Amino acid sequence: MQEAALYLIPVTLGETTIDKVLPAYNQRVIGGISHFIVENVRTARRFLKKSNPDIEIDSLTFYTLNQHTRLEEIAEYLNPLAKGFSIGIISEAGCPAIADPGADIVAIAQNAGYKVVPLVGPSSILMSLMASGFNGQNFAFHGYLPIEGGERNRAIKTFEQRIYSESQTQIFIETPYRNHKLLEDLIRTCRPQTRLCIAADITCENEYIRTRTLKQWSREKIDLQKRPCIFLLYK
Repeated sequence: MQEAALYLIPVTLGETTIDKVLPAYNQRVIGGISHFIVENVRTARRFLKKSNPDIEIDSLTFYTLNQHTRLEEIAEYLNPLAKGFSIGIISEAGCPAIADPGADIVAIAQNAGYKVVPLVGPSSILMSLMASGFNGQNFAFHGYLPIEGGERNRAIKTFEQRIYSESQTQIFIETPYRNHKLLEDLIRTCRPQTRLCIAADITCENEYIRTRTLKQWSREKIDLQKRPCIFLLYK
């Protein structure tokens, strides 16, 4: 029987097969857990059944954690740990607690002295950085950029300054339907020689990872519509 702990369970990115990105050890850990903290119960159940076909889904307990979950509820989700039962955290895609509300529950578990175990799995942020050719020793992930035009342009200019003054790779994401608008804003706002890596559909069949200067991107036609992307800037 595995030691009671809060296990951070990575999920595939898109429709990637389990055996391509997740070790068999993860499946064994999942098999010993009956309490799960998830962003979406329906997709979590589908992932668990895909990972462990013999799992008895209806015997499991699920707690929902998203932007609407109240802070007082979150702490109660860890009650099974106090009774010696392991808990698994499952996000919608990739690694829990990275650009993900799961970080809140991990912080509470750490403060309470519970064991926290991160399992191996795909992180689109790290994988895009690995493939970009940019500085992997000094980088910053900013999540989503401001939507308002003036704030957005100021943020982009600030990030570009850090590239040249600190040699720091700048990483951010966008809502898929606004990918093209972001690319246009980067081309318009940044220096032509600044390099941009666009990484889309990582680990999936249509994976696309390409690094170009913004001047080169301005001449290329690329379809990013509704594709999950990571954008990386560097000099």
